[in-house]
Amino acid sequence: MMTGFLLARAGVEVIVLEKHADFFRDFRGDTIHPSTIEIMSELGLLKQFLAVPHQEIEHLHVVYNNTEFEIGDFTHLKVVRPVLGIMPQWDFLNFVARQALRYKGFHLVMESEVRELIVENNRVVGVRANTPDGVLEVRANLVIGTDGRSSTVGEQAKLKVLPTGVPIDVLWFRFSKRDGDPPQTLGRFYYGSIMILIDRTDYWQCGFVIEKNGLDKIKAGGLDAFRKQLLEVSPFLENRVDELKDWNDIKLLSVAIDHLEKWYCDGLLCIGDAAHAMSPVGGVGINLAIQDAVATANILYGYLRAGKTMDGEILKLVQQRRALPTKVIQTIQATIHKGIAASRASSVGTPSKLPLPFRLLKMFPVLRRIPAYIVGIGVRSEHIKSPDFAELIEQQ
Repeated sequence: MMTGFLLARAGVEVIVLEKHADFFRDFRGDTIHPSTIEIMSELGLLKQFLAVPHQEIEHLHVVYNNTEFEIGDFTHLKVVRPVLGIMPQWDFLNFVARQALRYKGFHLVMESEVRELIVENNRVVGVRANTPDGVLEVRANLVIGTDGRSSTVGEQAKLKVLPTGVPIDVLWFRFSKRDGDPPQTLGRFYYGSIMILIDRTDYWQCGFVIEKNGLDKIKAGGLDAFRKQLLEVSPFLENRVDELKDWNDIKLLSVAIDHLEKWYCDGLLCIGDAAHAMSPVGGVGINLAIQDAVATANILYGYLRAGKTMDGEILKLVQQRRALPTKVIQTIQATIHKGIAASRASSVGTPSKLPLPFRLLKMFPVLRRIPAYIVGIGVRSEHIKSPDFAELIEQQ
């Protein structure tokens, strides 16, 4: 959506194909990073964007064995609004879509599931999508795959996926929110168990970390035992755990970290999770995807406006720009995953001292700026360079 918006704004005709009838997905993240807010400011949309209901976090906290402390301080970031925003991603996407639809060159087609690339003379020249009205064929100078992990277009183009082993999965569920609940925290750690709670105003969206492929083992222990484990990590949920009526109320998120060896071929470019699947750790996948979108528009808008043939030699410029941030963040995530797995193996049900990184952050507050920068800004942050000279359907 962001890529389409920026390219249409720069005078490129764009068609965005969305599989579903709306953007409502529980499995989409809610974090709006300071770098994204900065981009909205550069686009002249800050006031309108901040009018969308959201929460703002200046300091990241975790709860470790019932002790809460700060691990990240956004207030020192040199940006227009040094906070981490929490906004349901469907609201974010609806906002971007509204802005994009103001441009005559932007077209959004819902309920259109891309199933096949159109390839001619070893070049991608379009896609075919299933819609309620039959097969839709779209021909384009460039196809941009933004269809997430296990990308259909990446698979169709036979782009090679390089996986990184991940030792965890996440169980995804929700509980009602009540007066007196504690404020939002990054995560809750309790003797090897880890739980994330996302405040969605009237309910908590919860993620519970388990060992890879460990769901069957948890089910074998019974739902009551699982509810008890949740209460140990988050005691304030007492009298709510029965809201999990059966295992159908709990969804499994298979965590993966991988990246494409090449993000492109002639006529096709993959970005975001389609190019590099991220784990939920830090909520940085969204930030990387939006940064990819900005870089893609910055690099390609001139070629697209000029009608140039989009060969791999041009498209590789995007990968060259965005490969380093991807590698750095995925390396950090893989390291954190190993630490989580080691913590679970050695600490489940037994006391454990505060891990060294947490101890350092607690002892030296200035260090809290580092995780805030990594989460909030990231490596090689992007800024709007694509122009705004497209024709509007209506003035804002």
